[in-house]
Amino acid sequence: MKHQAMELHFSQSPRTPKIVFTITITLIILAIISLHYPLSGNPIFGFSKYYSSPSPEPSSPSSLNNNDSDQGSIKEVEGSEKCDIFSGEWVPNPEGPYYTNTTCWAIHEHQNCMKYGRPDTDFMKWRWKPDGCELPIFNPSQFLEIVRGKSMAFVGDSVARNQMQSLICLLSRVEYPVDVSYTPEERFKRWRYTSYNFTLATFWTPHLVKSKEADSDGPTNTGLFNLYLDEFDEEWTTQIDDFDFLIISAGHWFFRPMVYYENNKIVGCKYCLLDNVTDMKMFYGYRRAFRTAFKAINSLENYKGITFLRTFAPSHFENGLWNQGGNCVRTRPFKSNETTLEGDNLELYMIQIEEFKAAEKEGQRRGKRFRLLDTTQAMLLRPDGHPSRYGHWPHENVTLYNDCVHWCLPGPIDTWSDFLLEMLKMEGIRSYEDKLYPSDRKMRSAPEKTEAQNTERERRSTEWEIRSEITKAQNGKQAAGNLPIKLLMPNTFQNIKEIAPKTIPSASKIEIKRLRSRRSPHAQHGSQEEEMGRIA
Repeated sequence: MKHQAMELHFSQSPRTPKIVFTITITLIILAIISLHYPLSGNPIFGFSKYYSSPSPEPSSPSSLNNNDSDQGSIKEVEGSEKCDIFSGEWVPNPEGPYYTNTTCWAIHEHQNCMKYGRPDTDFMKWRWKPDGCELPIFNPSQFLEIVRGKSMAFVGDSVARNQMQSLICLLSRVEYPVDVSYTPEERFKRWRYTSYNFTLATFWTPHLVKSKEADSDGPTNTGLFNLYLDEFDEEWTTQIDDFDFLIISAGHWFFRPMVYYENNKIVGCKYCLLDNVTDMKMFYGYRRAFRTAFKAINSLENYKGITFLRTFAPSHFENGLWNQGGNCVRTRPFKSNETTLEGDNLELYMIQIEEFKAAEKEGQRRGKRFRLLDTTQAMLLRPDGHPSRYGHWPHENVTLYNDCVHWCLPGPIDTWSDFLLEMLKMEGIRSYEDKLYPSDRKMRSAPEKTEAQNTERERRSTEWEIRSEITKAQNGKQAAGNLPIKLLMPNTFQNIKEIAPKTIPSASKIEIKRLRSRRSPHAQHGSQEEEMGRIA
């Protein structure tokens, strides 16, 4: 009887239609939101510019200290537009470092600065702060979840190995890998994280192309190398088909004496001192080496991974050349207005960007994916991060010079993993969008869509030339290299678009010229940038 009375009461209520209507509308709105923003709460794929989600719970909270908060995604500063994580400043980070030379066994002896008595520790207590947003500190648990079941290869020289060892140390707070190398050769190592089925590998190829040491001494006692600029280095090109991520880099070995071969014939050399061989700039070999390496990647039918170009990280020799007492004794980072990218460093960076753009364009046609891991500005500002003389004991009888090329561990190079993790999260978003909106993605990436093709990488290389033209128009003589790096580096495209019309009336129609104002006319023999001694 009570049940019937209750039914009668509801059936007679005049508010019933309104309540039903409100509930229905609410459910529809919630369904729409969940369809359009399914990843907004997922820390692994966090939308870096719109959401700030908490990090996943670490597998070992005590090992991660208090560093997991706010690590899920980039926090964008209110009012800023698109954030370039590679342009910014170093700011103090008293919580660092996140491992030590006693907790990580993967540190190479020559980069184990604390073991060999470096007296200062502040160089380990800085983090990278991009202009306009916050870059999360590396979260090892999050990284390992993203790469679960995948593989990553570092292709390059000893700085590439330096980067891989930094990553191993950062991941050691969660798990140590086991050695699964197919050869005892230290230059071709493989490591596996068994709990995550994740493989790391390093492939030694300091010139990226086929090369051979012709003389162990050479004109500068650093060896003379034959570079076959149009031939693949099969030590790595035949091994990468199954890798999901490839991080490629090169630089310092190109300062050494080299003989250039093309079509199995000598076409010139870099300070080889051989009779009847034309002396050429090192940039000739550097450009062609990257062109051939990218060609090799684009030619691999079975390689479906993502290729990251890690840009050149300058050395910091001061008060002398590498073999004439040059050293790096600073204990604090530069601010971005205290130094500039110029000379050889600028030329090497520009060559990388230009060859990357060409490879990326060809790769789009072949279904290959290229990404730019642009570490140049951040590392230009870290003269304090090198081992210097703290890579061996003072009393050791070794032929080693002050090391201002590699990076102490822990140290600034750990930030490369911050960059890498954020880029991997962005790949997760791209992958999801590809599945969710396949036709839209295809339309936006079609070759005829020129506006969509105007990527950040394409703008990076043109900003330098535009800024150079603006500077010349302002005073007629000032070299672009004298400008603060923040005005030169790729974060200022929007500012350039605002400044150029006021400075140069025809700025929008500027004929972009190669920036040559501070690009050295020739690589000087015995350059400060040359990798010291026999460190590999």
